[in-house]
Amino acid sequence: MDDIDRKILTITQKEFPLDAEPYRVIGERVGLTEEEVLRRVTRLRDEGIIRRIGAVFDARKLGYASTLCAARVPEEKIGGFVAVVNSYRGVTHNYRRGHAFSVWFTFIAPSMAEIEQALEEIKGATGVDQIITMPATRTFKIDASFDLT
Repeated sequence: MDDIDRKILTITQKEFPLDAEPYRVIGERVGLTEEEVLRRVTRLRDEGIIRRIGAVFDARKLGYASTLCAARVPEEKIGGFVAVVNSYRGVTHNYRRGHAFSVWFTFIAPSMAEIEQALEEIKGATGVDQIITMPATRTFKIDASFDLT
């Protein structure tokens, strides 16, 4: 990764252009063609440096409910459990923890009732019946972007 890659990453995190041709705009800012920016972004994604590019919305302000879930999943069921959880559109991400409640995931849906229904379906499909839901009561936001230049 060179200095130009770092500039592209910083712009992508903090100031992604709202333009019909965002990579052309980024290219103008860093002195490259749109095609070269796209090649670099593709390479950074292939290398796992970029996981995804997308907007982040405040679900609550859009009228949605969200919760953090923790599930007590036996080791032998983790793969199947995660596959079922990931099949739900409202699951934004999940991760494994070194804890009795070993799989944690976030869930967003139009209502808490829909989340609860989905969790009951997940329990039924996986046989994992210990899933704790922890909806936020207060929100603390930090800027999780990094100036790489």
